[in-house]
Amino acid sequence: MEFNNVTVAGSGVLGSQIAFQVSYKGFNVTVYDINDEAVSAAKTRMEKWQQRYKEDLKATDAEVKEALNSMHFSTDLKEAVADADLVIEAVPEKEAIKLDFYQKLAEFAPEKTIFASNSSTMLPSQFAETTGRPDQFLMLHFANEIWKNNTAEIMKHAGTDMTVFDDVVAFAKQIGMVALPIYKEQTGYILNSLLVPFLDAAQNLLVNDVADAETIDKTWMVATGAPRGPFATLDVIGIRTPYNLAAAKAEAGDEKAERVASFLKETYLDQEKFGIESGEGFYKYPDPAFEDPDFLK
Repeated sequence: MEFNNVTVAGSGVLGSQIAFQVSYKGFNVTVYDINDEAVSAAKTRMEKWQQRYKEDLKATDAEVKEALNSMHFSTDLKEAVADADLVIEAVPEKEAIKLDFYQKLAEFAPEKTIFASNSSTMLPSQFAETTGRPDQFLMLHFANEIWKNNTAEIMKHAGTDMTVFDDVVAFAKQIGMVALPIYKEQTGYILNSLLVPFLDAAQNLLVNDVADAETIDKTWMVATGAPRGPFATLDVIGIRTPYNLAAAKAEAGDEKAERVASFLKETYLDQEKFGIESGEGFYKYPDPAFEDPDFLK
């Protein structure tokens, strides 16, 4: 199946990146979000992605303007998916929000439409029945800064039609991703099975006053040659995401996660320090301390 018309539902940091990348590669893209304020914020993010594509990919002014100008924005879900071949869901990482979204999406989307979730932590079987079309549902998870970190993890569940799976793998390649097929459900997929324990360990070191964020990052960067440490990585991801994950674990009774969630909320989110997106998180941007040549001394 050819995915000519793609709807991206949810236009936050990653949703807006997905929409821009898909449009940049020549597909018809509709961006859906819940209200005008969210759509306005998405358009502001898109302006930033234009600049990053020019800096990082040497894209021309004409190419990035075409990618932005050809996108359609909507706050009406029925309208947004009316002719969608593929819906990529990128709403917040909360099960109740996603379940509610899929109940509404199932009502409005045409029979042909394939549903793919960008969730990085949840399993397709959690939502498959709610979609009303479990055979046409799977996960399509992207990494942040999609234009550079161009991975696409495609995870099926037991009921996913293999033709649908193969079509989404092919689509991922068409939009410039390195397609990473995952044939069996796995919490954390591949990337986050490796990354989340690493980031959790760093946050616990910080919350327990073992060392400050810069020292922890410096340790990792010097010892491994990595270009950034865990807290610089969290700034790229955006601090809302690790907070939501920690809060969910806290609700399940994880005391360590409860401390991390409280710390992130009080120290960063309540101060409107969301990471690179807001100009400050664990570091201040532009020109964060970890990019200083003397940082590793």
